Amino acid sequence: MRLKRLEISGFKSFAKKSVILFEAPISAIVGPNGSGKSNVAESIRFALGEQSIKSLRGKRGEDLIWNGSKTTPRSNLGSVSLVFDNTKKIFEYDYDEISLRRDVHRDGINEYFINNSQVRLKDIHELLSRVNIGASSHHIISQGEADRVLSANPKERRAMVEEALGLKIYQWKIAESEKKLDKTEENIKQVESLRKEIAPHIKFLKKQVEKIEQGKAMQDELGSLYAEYLKKEEGYLKRKKTEIESRKKPLQEELKSLEKSLEEARRKISESATKNEKGGALVELEKNIEKARQKRDEIGRRLGRIEGMIELEEKRLQKSGDKGEERKTVPLAEISAFASELDNLLNEAHKTEDISFVRDTIKKIKELVRGLISKSEKGAEMKDEIETAIKNLKSEKSTLEKELAEVSEEEKKLEALYRAIRGEIEAEKDSSRDTEKEIFKMMGKKAEISASLSSIGSNEELLLREEEIFKEEIKEGGVLVGRSILNYREYILEVSFEAESREIQGERRKKIEKIKIRLEDLDGGGEDVLKEYQEVFERDKFLENELQDLESGKESLKSLIAELAVKLDHDFKEGVNKINSQFQDFFALMFGGGEASLSLVAEKKKKKSDYSLEMEDYDAIDENEDIEEGIEINISLPRKKIRGLQMLSGGERALTSIALIFALSQVNPPPFLVLDETDAALDEANSRKYGDMLENLSKHSQLIVITHNRETMSRAGILYGITMGQDAASKLLSVKFDEAVEIAK
Repeated sequence: MRLKRLEISGFKSFAKKSVILFEAPISAIVGPNGSGKSNVAESIRFALGEQSIKSLRGKRGEDLIWNGSKTTPRSNLGSVSLVFDNTKKIFEYDYDEISLRRDVHRDGINEYFINNSQVRLKDIHELLSRVNIGASSHHIISQGEADRVLSANPKERRAMVEEALGLKIYQWKIAESEKKLDKTEENIKQVESLRKEIAPHIKFLKKQVEKIEQGKAMQDELGSLYAEYLKKEEGYLKRKKTEIESRKKPLQEELKSLEKSLEEARRKISESATKNEKGGALVELEKNIEKARQKRDEIGRRLGRIEGMIELEEKRLQKSGDKGEERKTVPLAEISAFASELDNLLNEAHKTEDISFVRDTIKKIKELVRGLISKSEKGAEMKDEIETAIKNLKSEKSTLEKELAEVSEEEKKLEALYRAIRGEIEAEKDSSRDTEKEIFKMMGKKAEISASLSSIGSNEELLLREEEIFKEEIKEGGVLVGRSILNYREYILEVSFEAESREIQGERRKKIEKIKIRLEDLDGGGEDVLKEYQEVFERDKFLENELQDLESGKESLKSLIAELAVKLDHDFKEGVNKINSQFQDFFALMFGGGEASLSLVAEKKKKKSDYSLEMEDYDAIDENEDIEEGIEINISLPRKKIRGLQMLSGGERALTSIALIFALSQVNPPPFLVLDETDAALDEANSRKYGDMLENLSKHSQLIVITHNRETMSRAGILYGITMGQDAASKLLSVKFDEAVEIAK
């Protein structure tokens, strides 16, 4: 790869576009002082991305743009292009030529282009770093900078050597890796902070989920108990209903037959009673007795219903009493939920300084406290309602009992009067005695049947109440267990309800009631809590995996940095050995003998004052951080007892710096080397040696030499002359020595 041409337009003293072709291994640029020769070297440095305006001999960006003269107006744009031959595809572009262009505007804005496509400065640096080229690299040695490598301190000298060896790419990679490592460590802290932030919420949700799981287990147990309980209860109610129907139907038929017979007998008695006032009174009494009995039966049935309702309410009272006992002390779950919510509200209020938000938070806390109190009082209110209902039912029962006693007393009186009149009629009318006896017999039978039917009616009322309780139980169970409670009909009983006593079924019901109370107290939040827990858990799992990936990436970056550091150190030491070999050869050539070498030296860093450090800071200081390596130059001139750089004359320093610069360029030859009057201090003899070295160097790198030295000019294949006319703009003239020789012949 070689540099084909340099195009300058509006940059510094080059007012118009100038093109310099580098068609020879050594191109020399000459001209009087002030003509703009050094601007050529600076234009190359500028195009390669130099950011220090000071190193380009300016203070502001507009100082790099042609500022005009009396005859030539100023430019608003300074532009420099470097065109490289890329036929061997050294650059990773599928072009035979690669053009790097940099434009600077008067407002200070810089633009960078690769083959006329705008890019970033970073893209320029990455492209050039692969071929050991840079804006401030060792391959551009400007006027007065040749001595810089000798004047630099060991640490700065080491940086120059590393740059010459092409090790900047390792340092760039290490710096990039360290940035990534810092970013990774920052991300690790952020992820750990996020996990710590959501950990209490996960813990709270986990407890809620455990409650839900516990509730589901209890629901399953309750469902199993319900299936057996409801199956047996339904069988019991069906059997009892069948038994009542089987007893009731024959009695109703017999009663119907008796009433028909009685009606016939009464007709006969009525016929004889029309002839006898006592007979009429007897019939009237019989009707009144019948009415009294009907009223008594009706009151008895009403009384039975009231007693059943009292029994039902007392069971409800017992149930609410059990829950009330539970409610005397608020459940721990409710207290925990209350405390968690209260803590969240207080934390939010603590974080803000907005007084209206704080007031809203206090209002929410009051509502939260009232809700807790309301829950604890709910059981007591229900109990009061049930007790009031029982009291009213008992009052109604008492009234009915009084009415029943009055009706029974009236019935007894009517029956006594009836017996008295009947005795008189028997005495008066023996002929109707048999019919009357039959009537009395049928009435007795009827009373007996009515009593049985009344008893059956009470049992029937009780059965209806039990059926209502059964339906209510299914409804309550459905709320806790769900629609699956209806599957009790398919449940297969291991022991039939006929084979066990009602006490066992009662115990089963008590067990169901206890589980129901515990389920109501759990109140875990249901599917919303499960969904939230799953979301938060998955987020925590994601953060955990991300943290593991970050830790893995952190270790990989540490390993990469360590490997790069080892590689850098190895290549650096190996490169120093190669430089020493070349340095010795060039130095001996320049001085006719002597010795020259580079050596690694270790320097201690300056520590802060002991008073500026806390005791704990000493523990954090790594002893290895106190030492840093640099480069020291060791020389020994022939026939002189000079062993230090500070004892060299100006010419000797120039020769030494040139020898070292050429040695650096030979170890890792750059594509081109710019030398800006580095031969200014050489005499004629040393100039010939310098020229020989130039020809040797040109075999490995293109040389662009800015010089006044005739010997150096004679070694160039093409000579560019820079002149400056009345318009103060630099102009370009060129001479190819091969063509000049041919013309001379």
